[in-house]
Amino acid sequence: MTRELIIALDAMGGDDAPEIVVEGASLARERYPTVKFILFGDETAIVPLVTRYPLLKEGCEIRHTDKVVSAEEKPSQALRRGRESSMGCAIQAVKNGEACAAVSAGNTGALMAMAKFMLRTMPGIDRPALASLLPTSNGESIMLDLGANVECDENNLVQFSIMGAAFARTVLGVSKPSVALLNVGVEELKGNDVIKNADRMLKEADLPMNYVGFTEGHGLASGEVDVVVTDGFTGNVALKMAEGTAKMISGLLSAALKDSIFSKIGYLFARSSLQGLKDHLDPNNHNGAVFMGLNGLVIKSHGSANGSGFASAVGVAVDMAVNDLAGKITVDLKNFEGHMQGQTEMLAEEKVI
Repeated sequence: MTRELIIALDAMGGDDAPEIVVEGASLARERYPTVKFILFGDETAIVPLVTRYPLLKEGCEIRHTDKVVSAEEKPSQALRRGRESSMGCAIQAVKNGEACAAVSAGNTGALMAMAKFMLRTMPGIDRPALASLLPTSNGESIMLDLGANVECDENNLVQFSIMGAAFARTVLGVSKPSVALLNVGVEELKGNDVIKNADRMLKEADLPMNYVGFTEGHGLASGEVDVVVTDGFTGNVALKMAEGTAKMISGLLSAALKDSIFSKIGYLFARSSLQGLKDHLDPNNHNGAVFMGLNGLVIKSHGSANGSGFASAVGVAVDMAVNDLAGKITVDLKNFEGHMQGQTEMLAEEKVI
């Protein structure tokens, strides 16, 4: 990077804030020396932590607020009284143009509600979507929506596909990412009318993606495609299932390796490979969900993330800002809308004839 970037941090959001937020910001500052931060929160708690990290101290500004959005707070409550909280101030910094992105490990529902209310959706986007990286046997893939929209129509799914492809080009570095709709089967006859209509629209459109049709649940783990698109209800269930399965595998494997003296000896020989597996499944290494489709970047970190995990979320924000995710989505949407308008005009002419 050659230009300075400023990222706003909700220093009080998350299970172990502000300690983990400050630690993560310090790690991110080491990885991205030109990035600077504005930390919003209780300065009496933040200042002593920041002084431990000289590199962070010289590249951050602390803005005091004693208001915090709690983990139990409802989105409606956060909208009414959370504008001056550490979370609300971080989003406001993005709206004001002081920061290129906001990162928070706080209350997901509150963050989503405030970000949508304060930043509004981009032209051409009906609803924002929550997207994140998922570990697969082939590396990483992107999935959306992960819970922002319980019910979706075909237009929403098409917009999610466009945004997901732009995410993949930005973060995964894939010039023409493969995209699929999550369905109960790969045959064209499978699924409800919404997903069938979205499938038809994506096949007819000329977009910077390789749309491959449908994928099933097992495709999430195998990494068959770069981007998996679904509604927020299904996406959230699939995400929680994947996270739970990863924890179960790690737990069973750990128990098995302690079962006997022979398994302990075997562990000594396989330690490096097993550590690689553990790292690949660790949510901290894939941390950073993005509220896509807003007039500004807002990144959601796991509330239970450690310092390295929070730094990963900051890294996602940096990639999005440097590679102009919003610009890519805007161009792709305009091209798609032009295509749809051309299709409508062509159909109108055929009716006249």
